[in-house]
Amino acid sequence: MLLQIEKISKSFGGVHALVDFSLSMDRAKIIGIIGPNGAGKTTLFNVISGVYPPDKGKIYLNDKDISGKEQFIITRAGIARTFQNIRLFTGLSVIDNVMCAFDPTSRYGIFGGLFPTPMRIREEKRGHKLSEDYLQLVDLLKYRDEKPENLPYGLQRRLEIARALACKPKILLLDEPAAGLNPKEVSDLMELIHRIRDERGLGILVIEHRLELVMGLSEEIYVLDFGHTIAIGSPSEIKSNPAVIKAYLGEEECN
Repeated sequence: MLLQIEKISKSFGGVHALVDFSLSMDRAKIIGIIGPNGAGKTTLFNVISGVYPPDKGKIYLNDKDISGKEQFIITRAGIARTFQNIRLFTGLSVIDNVMCAFDPTSRYGIFGGLFPTPMRIREEKRGHKLSEDYLQLVDLLKYRDEKPENLPYGLQRRLEIARALACKPKILLLDEPAAGLNPKEVSDLMELIHRIRDERGLGILVIEHRLELVMGLSEEIYVLDFGHTIAIGSPSEIKSNPAVIKAYLGEEECN
């Protein structure tokens, strides 16, 4: 099993942000996570990626228990993510932003960090080559020497995805990747996510408010409402589910 989540819960004070959430992913597929504001979607990603430990429940990646591990351990195990609010290093170039994700896996050690040893030079060349490959994948290679703040918003989103890919994940968590994008950019993003899954064989979890994106991408969708899972199914099943319609539109509109 690539990813197995077993009844994880998370509360903040008296607020139950996530209640007995379970999910299984046995191959590289795209799963959508949807729900109204405050449903617990980002809390779910924060628990999976190690920002918060679960109050209870287990998370397994390739049958290895990663529940409550530190973020860097979970990243090295094979889970990378993007964030709802873009978090790029504005003082660095586009390629250096991607290189930041490569540096923790480099092999030149402390001495190489202080002095330009042959191993450090080889590793930096390898890192640049890998970073160029990820930029090529997201169609940003021609911007490699630009500063990220000079890029349009949609390209900044792609850069954040490239940096996450540089962590060499088995599972990629995308937190509202279409936020702030226009319809053409949303369409291009859908194509990119499909290409990443197909070419890299990753499992992808997507949180998204843009239903046209999550319905067009996902093979399976989980719907959260006030921390509870109220529906699981294919896009066609979710579209016609009364509980989902009620959660999004309210009971009065559904009557």
